[in-house]
Amino acid sequence: MHDCALVWFRRDLRVDDHAALSHALSRARRVHCVFVFDTEILDRLSDRADRRVEFIWESVVEMRAALAALGGGLIVAHARARDAIPALARRLHVQAVYAGRDYEPAALSRDLEVERALAADGIAFETLKDHVVFERAEIMTRTGTPFSVFTPYKNAWLARLDAQSIRPWLVRDRAAALAPAPDSDMPALEALGFVRTNLHELRMPTGMSGARALFEDFVQRIDAYRERRDFPGSNGPSYLSVHLRFGTISIRELVRAAHTRAGAGAATWLSELIWREFYFMILHHHPSVVDHAFRAEFDAIEFPGSQAHFEAWCAGRTGYPLVDAGMRQLNQTGYMHNRLRMVAASFLVKDLHVDWRKGERYFARKLNDYDLAANNGGWQWAASTGCDAQPYFRIFNPVTQSERFDPDGRFIRMYVPELAPVPDRHVHAPWLMSPIEQQAAGIRLGSDYPAPLVDHARARVLALELYKRAPR
Repeated sequence: MHDCALVWFRRDLRVDDHAALSHALSRARRVHCVFVFDTEILDRLSDRADRRVEFIWESVVEMRAALAALGGGLIVAHARARDAIPALARRLHVQAVYAGRDYEPAALSRDLEVERALAADGIAFETLKDHVVFERAEIMTRTGTPFSVFTPYKNAWLARLDAQSIRPWLVRDRAAALAPAPDSDMPALEALGFVRTNLHELRMPTGMSGARALFEDFVQRIDAYRERRDFPGSNGPSYLSVHLRFGTISIRELVRAAHTRAGAGAATWLSELIWREFYFMILHHHPSVVDHAFRAEFDAIEFPGSQAHFEAWCAGRTGYPLVDAGMRQLNQTGYMHNRLRMVAASFLVKDLHVDWRKGERYFARKLNDYDLAANNGGWQWAASTGCDAQPYFRIFNPVTQSERFDPDGRFIRMYVPELAPVPDRHVHAPWLMSPIEQQAAGIRLGSDYPAPLVDHARARVLALELYKRAPR
């Protein structure tokens, strides 16, 4: 039993069902809590109006108040975490530091440096599994190797799942050990070097209470999830991805809800949660995927796409309405519907012939829910360079995707308002309108809305050639 311990909050911004906090409270008589706005991460962000920073800031404010209500407190620092944590541990005279485990290469490097600095002072450093149900090598093939195909991984994952693996980590009944924070102010968002965004205008709920509201709403709609999830114009998804990213709600609670509920909707959503863990597993066993294709032979592809085409894609000016609507949704809100992530990624790589890494990095800058493992996995899936990826010869047709998943053009008109007066029969391919039809709709293609950057049929043929030429 330690006399004093420190819990380092990172991507687990909640009080309940918290592995590191529960573990510390059961092993120390006095537990301090800290969150660090890590300058090593923040200084790399190019946009000072970053919704993610504001989301984290709002969530930390709520978490700080929740800890205070339990009799504890939260020390909030703005510093380089790999320096600040060992220094704080020394100052507080703790015997151990606990944190939720991270899996990204940069985080692992940071944690190793922190562990070494703490060890030099005789302080233990322990990370606990909290961001996933099963991690690293917990789900392996019968021969002891990592899975590279999702369905067998999913089956093994489900076979391993039991009540113990998703039990909640108790906190509130152990809260008497929480230590009040020393006198310190919560730094203002502006003091961190960032400004307010349109987060509240978007009515994007933050923190534990925001996650709870979204979750309770989704539970009422989960039975229809399978049928509605692919239609961006409908209220189908859970919208919990950013909350999972920053841990304002526990993955164990979500899995419990999905696993114990009957019906295709819950089963389909559980499958999506397992896909998330699949990509974490891939990143652990194959960290090279951060910069390289999982299927190494596809690293040899020299994508001929132009910078001008890439910039038009970024801006939502490709001339393909569903692609443009998805990209504009991303730019305006920091969110993109999952179906549109696949369509937009496929279009960039296989229609515009731009290297998937450029698109992956653009999403990394823009997505509120950006998570290296899932983002990389999704892009490599769409680019056919990853594990269990879409075969390279299956290429999304942006028009038929639009007709199928936004049949009345509702979503398109929401984010590409210049197409609002275009009749339904032309909203998916407005370039097919005659000059008279354009005049009747009050729109000039090439002026009010761009003509298509490429012809999909021809672009598809070139994409197939690029992949066929890759050495096997």
